Amino acid sequence: MLLFGTHAYSHLESAVCDLLGAESGEIETRTFPDGERYLRIATSCRDRDVVLIGGTISDADTLELYDLACGVVHGGALSLTLVIPFFGYSTMERAVKDGEVVTAKSRACLLSSIPAAGIGNRVIMLDLHVSGIEYYFDRDVRTEHVYAKPVIKDIVRRLGGGDFVLACTDAGRAKWVESLANDLDVDAAFVYKRRVSDVRTEVAGVSAHVRGKHVVIYDDMIRTGSSLLGAAAAYHQAGATSVAAVATHGLFPGDALTRLRSSGLLSRVVCTDSHPRAIELQDDFLEVASVAPLLAERLRSRPEEGRAGGQE
Repeated sequence: MLLFGTHAYSHLESAVCDLLGAESGEIETRTFPDGERYLRIATSCRDRDVVLIGGTISDADTLELYDLACGVVHGGALSLTLVIPFFGYSTMERAVKDGEVVTAKSRACLLSSIPAAGIGNRVIMLDLHVSGIEYYFDRDVRTEHVYAKPVIKDIVRRLGGGDFVLACTDAGRAKWVESLANDLDVDAAFVYKRRVSDVRTEVAGVSAHVRGKHVVIYDDMIRTGSSLLGAAAAYHQAGATSVAAVATHGLFPGDALTRLRSSGLLSRVVCTDSHPRAIELQDDFLEVASVAPLLAERLRSRPEEGRAGGQE
């Protein structure tokens, strides 16, 4: 197995490589004066099972992933596996108004157009914000939606201690959180919201008894953190002794993490290294756990053993 990583995901590529004892491929890159990017795959891919790790965290990163994948196939790869720890564009996963572009689908179509390696291409994605996105891929690309539940359960157990309630930011994630709470044998909670204007909602109540207990909020993704802060305030008002937050994907654009820290509502935030922004910002308030062991375990299965649309 031969592994490559996009520039933003070199940390994860290196960790997965070490766990698998696999070879790390070399990529030469530079930027021309007019902004055009030069890429050269310096390690031969011919007749190799090639893994390319990179998230679609921006248009530039998506194109880097696409260009490298095309280069790998043209270089004679036996198989190609794209590992996408964070699939962006989930805000536009469906059209609400006439004329809206479903960017999540168009990006999946773009990645589906990568030429097929000798025994085919597969795409592994982690904790999709909208699970249906995996079905946007076509041209016989095998997709696998991997859930980070094993990593999340360990984090939640450690944060919660002996007696805690597992919570979510709203009812939309209640089913997933209830499943996780059942695995952990703890109570689940969520907040009820009501819309007070076209752009604002407010918390109307809490679904479970949290007084005198620690609360751990799980959400698949923390972006600005506004929903998280609203939920944390509601759990405190309901009598929780402390509130911590866990997420798979930590995006934290702008000053989002500063807002979470300065709110005083959260004792700690923990997320995975599925998004490079979390690596950049980690400190004594933001802890980062690696999904490298989870991805390495999935990659130990040979590409031809992948299942179309497989979920776990």
